[in-house]
Order: sequence, then structure tokens, then C-alpha cells
Amino acid sequence: MSDQNTPPPFDENSPAQDGPPPIQPSAAAASFSTAAPPIGNVALGQGKLQESDEKTMAMLAHLLGAFTSFIGPLIIWLIKKDESPFVNDQGKEALNFQISVAIGLVAAGLLNIPLAFIPFIGSCIGGLLWLAVGVAGLIYAILGCIEANKGVVYRYPFALRLIS
Repeated sequence: MSDQNTPPPFDENSPAQDGPPPIQPSAAAASFSTAAPPIGNVALGQGKLQESDEKTMAMLAHLLGAFTSFIGPLIIWLIKKDESPFVNDQGKEALNFQISVAIGLVAAGLLNIPLAFIPFIGSCIGGLLWLAVGVAGLIYAILGCIEANKGVVYRYPFALRLIS
């Protein structure tokens, strides 16, 4: 005996259904993926360095960027770019991001000049913007450092790709 509260099984050919029929996924929706696109030939272990050295150098490129602006990543990238595709990629990524942060800090500083004529409020706005760019640069550099130490290709969300 069937319970009167349970609905009958769904039959797509049945005309007496409550509500619209369920939406069937299209082929385009089925092929959609949230995974990051493949990023070329940047896997670990493809260069002259050992995997642990590759991770360390890529991590240093990101970490030095947090403390030396673009100088640290530039040095790491120039020295190790030919020895490892992973270090080459992550060095360029860290260098591009630190150049972007430097441009943002200069822009925030230049914005502070006209705002400085407004007593207190103008210098607070410019100073807070400068501080926000600096803190965001530090946080993203640390995130890049952590991911590079895992051997994962990291992409900064707000970076001008000046060096490719």
C-alpha cells in the first residue's frame, strides 16, 4: 500500500506534473570547470634544480618581495630563471606583482599631495590608501610564499603582467 502523501514518481512524458520540468544541463554547462587553466610547462622537477631547491627559490622570490619590493624577486629571477621553469614562472609573477605594488604606492602618495590641503581628512584618506596598498601587498606576498613552498603555481589577483 502506498502512502497518500508521497508524490508519484517523475515521468517526463506525463502531462499532469506540478511546476516546470527539471532543467537538463547542456553540453556547454557540463564542460564548464572552475579549475584554473593550465599554465604552460611550469611543473616541478623539470629544471636543473632539485624539487626542494625549486620550491625554496620560488618561495624566496615571493618572500623577498614583501621586504625588498621588486629588488629581491628581480635578483632571484635573474639568477635562477634558466635553471628551473617553476622558479622562472614564480619569479616573474612575484616581480610583476611587486612592480604593481610599487606603482600603487606611488599613485597613493601622489594622490595624497592634493588631499593634503584638506586639514586632517585629506592626509588620512591618502595615508589610509597608502597603508591599504602596502598591507595588501604584504598579505598577497605571504600567500604566494606559502603556495610556492607547496609547489603550487600561484597567480596574484591584482598584478600587471609587465614581464612575460
